[in-house]
Amino acid sequence: MIRRRFLSSASIDKVGSYPDWVFSVFQKRWMATNRRVQDRSTLKKMHDLEYATERWKAVSKILTVMEALKKEPEQVISLRHLEKYRQQINLSKQHKLEDFIRKSPKLFELYKDKKGVVWCGFTEKAEYLLEKQARILEQHSQKAAEYVTRLLMMSVDKRLPVDKVIHFRRDMGLPDDFRRRWIHMFPEHFKVVRVEDDEYLQLVSWNPSWAVTELEKKALATGVISELQPEPGVLSLPFPMKFPRDYKVYRHGGRIEHFQKRSYLSPYADARGLMPGSQEFDKRAVAIMHELLSFTTEKRLLADHLTHFRREFVMPQKLMRLLLKHFAIFYVSERGKRFSVFLTEAYDRMELIDKCPLVLWKEKIHKLSGYRGRRKRIKNYNELSEFDDDLIDTSHEKEISLVEVEDDETLSADEDGSIVDDSEMDIRGVNDAYED
Repeated sequence: MIRRRFLSSASIDKVGSYPDWVFSVFQKRWMATNRRVQDRSTLKKMHDLEYATERWKAVSKILTVMEALKKEPEQVISLRHLEKYRQQINLSKQHKLEDFIRKSPKLFELYKDKKGVVWCGFTEKAEYLLEKQARILEQHSQKAAEYVTRLLMMSVDKRLPVDKVIHFRRDMGLPDDFRRRWIHMFPEHFKVVRVEDDEYLQLVSWNPSWAVTELEKKALATGVISELQPEPGVLSLPFPMKFPRDYKVYRHGGRIEHFQKRSYLSPYADARGLMPGSQEFDKRAVAIMHELLSFTTEKRLLADHLTHFRREFVMPQKLMRLLLKHFAIFYVSERGKRFSVFLTEAYDRMELIDKCPLVLWKEKIHKLSGYRGRRKRIKNYNELSEFDDDLIDTSHEKEISLVEVEDDETLSADEDGSIVDDSEMDIRGVNDAYED
């Protein structure tokens, strides 16, 4: 940093300010720093996971529309009322909502009533898929209850705000009626309590068989360890790592080996005595994030959903910095307005290795939707890419069907705005995290 005392008196003008050349030096230095940040980011990119992010962004938009429709008594909503979900859908202003809906005629139908008002509803195929989703969620319910209980077991106070748990609803396969009905279905595991006008989910009973990390389970199954610890304590299991193709791992082999051999406290053990900023503290945070991502159906979360739980899970304030530092364990996708975090071991290129029924269901929705993204460097008229943000797929175009709707039908819109926006941590200020 350039300081005033390093400048001669001739370099300072009469009012004591710096001359223009000083600010030029500051600007060049700032620009150089930014270039280094971008270079480091580029070297660590996993393009396959960037593509996976774009694919699920498209699906997220479709699912948000479907959730909005499901909230309606008749499962039909006027496009005027659907506009209030534009932010949750994450549709840019220049794109018409009607055009977006028309791209998926196998899932949505558009109707016009006698007054010329356009309404949106489900196709028969979409209704069938929603019934199938309900059955899958019901079958997944016990596993979801286990994961929610394990979240509570990892938290420092053995309770979590209901509003924060809802952030994980879609990622962990929790049903739409999570707050109203589902959280009351497992009184043997957790209960709802009120603290200062806020609702919390509180652990009812500790289950020793669930206080075992996913890493320990895999190590036991593969013979790396012969038995589990009787209770959560210090672990020394290495984390699976997957590096970008062109990354020169040998240059950092010593530091990687040192990190992998360092012992750490289990996410289910009491971490109150750990010193923030210590190596033990940070490695336990890595274990916490690894466990959280293992609970999700896609082994992927929005980065800001992780940061919401820093206090409850005793994790560092600069969590993004830690994620970027351990980029071979986690991959942070920079696509969109919010960052996504992947568990790298769970993916083979852009495909999830172990796909649960909920992921397979979502892939079916993606195949039936005509929304594919923005055109990206096409070489000829017909060459299209499905990895960005526009409305280009015309293969499923269909004219609007004009079905008469009775004037006296009451079709209300949801006013609570409670649809969870899972489209993509705000980028502002996150670039500093690369300057570790």
